Amino acid sequence: QVQLVESGGGLVQPGGSLRLSCVTSGFTFRKYSIHWVRQAPGKGLEWVSVISPSGASTTYADSVKGRFTVSRDNAKNTLYLQIDRLKIDDTAVYYCAKDVGHNSIDYWGKGTLVTVSS
Repeated sequence: QVQLVESGGGLVQPGGSLRLSCVTSGFTFRKYSIHWVRQAPGKGLEWVSVISPSGASTTYADSVKGRFTVSRDNAKNTLYLQIDRLKIDDTAVYYCAKDVGHNSIDYWGKGTLVTVSS
């Protein structure tokens, strides 16, 4: 079955960095775009980024542009999100999610919590 498993979250100070990973299985990873979506405490889902199947094309939300970098390793079926210059407002559960076409999502991971606090 399709699985997406995020890791790499934790507690970090403002200005710090983290790299999140999303290990996938159960589908042909190299054929699908993958999204990162986050949910801050008490708030709704916020789309963060998407990467094309080859990794050649990436798109970011304005709120993270210039600080977040999405990448993928198709040989390892793994997606990454490098987060730099973290802000308190970046505190959220971060989910990776498989695109099913036309920027629609059909599978989600369970998420990894990033907490930015001094």
